[in-house]
Amino acid sequence: MERAGRSREVRVVSYHGYRNEETPRMFFIDGEEIRILKVIRMWKAADRDGGAVRRYFKVKGSDGYNHTIYYDEYNERWFLPQKG
Repeated sequence: MERAGRSREVRVVSYHGYRNEETPRMFFIDGEEIRILKVIRMWKAADRDGGAVRRYFKVKGSDGYNHTIYYDEYNERWFLPQKG
């Protein structure tokens, strides 16, 4: 489970390759559609106890900003890390 205030769940449209939810194509923040123009970087990280794996994507959005989103493989959901 995500801690409140740490990450925000977002809806993501992704390319479904041989693994489900493989590559994000667009996501939505407050109802705004943000197309992913480029995946800048991808990496995996496990939580502190080595359990759940998160697949992170740093992306260039159609809104002109770079965003980092991640897919939580345990919960099968996408999140946007919150700053602060």
